[in-house]
Amino acid sequence: MKKPRLRVAEKYKPPYALNKFPSDFPLRLGREVVYLLATRNTSSLEGEDWEEIFARVVDAEWKPSNIGLDDVVLGNIAWGAKTVKNGCPSKASSVRLISGRNSPVYSFGDREVSECDPNELGEKVLAIWNERVDSVRKRFRHVRTVVLIKSDDLLELAAFEFDTVGYCFENYDWRWNKRNNLEGVERASGKHKFTWQPHGSQFTIIEDVPANRLAVRIKSPPKISRDLVLKGLKFDESWVQVLG
Repeated sequence: MKKPRLRVAEKYKPPYALNKFPSDFPLRLGREVVYLLATRNTSSLEGEDWEEIFARVVDAEWKPSNIGLDDVVLGNIAWGAKTVKNGCPSKASSVRLISGRNSPVYSFGDREVSECDPNELGEKVLAIWNERVDSVRKRFRHVRTVVLIKSDDLLELAAFEFDTVGYCFENYDWRWNKRNNLEGVERASGKHKFTWQPHGSQFTIIEDVPANRLAVRIKSPPKISRDLVLKGLKFDESWVQVLG
């Protein structure tokens, strides 16, 4: 029997449409990065920094997760946040996103993966990813990944987001490359989509950067000295207690 069509109201609408950041997002992001550059000795913005910054910028809650797909939460929507370096973020066309450790040895009890058929092994790698996605989607109505592409000096940034989804095994072929890593290729297009490393079980997904990504350029701020910070805090020697 054909399934009936139902009138389903969207009870949990996201705060904004996918990859269409709020109008104040660029300025709020810029302020966060300017503050970071002014208060750190190095131009460093790592994964947890981005999770915390993004949560503040969209008025969400930062909740670091072992799964890595729900580090930022707002109502019934969750984001996984990723950073990647690029010499010119505004012109980046694709990115490689480290997406967890998918170990068939741990998850399926396999012993020697080098002896496995590459397609069977690739199916297991994707099954681990899909299970991870399913576990988060059971708890959240919307699940997204938000990516920050950053230059080495953090003065140019690009950001985009996409729905976090599972992948159909039948759409990919797997092969070993020259470095003895497993690669997943889309059957329809022949495009390289996944890389899995046997040593460490690192799983990487290659994503195209959409044309409507957000790109911003930031002016380098002056560094704030320790003395200025302590003066602003009205530091007093009584704050330091010698215990022995």
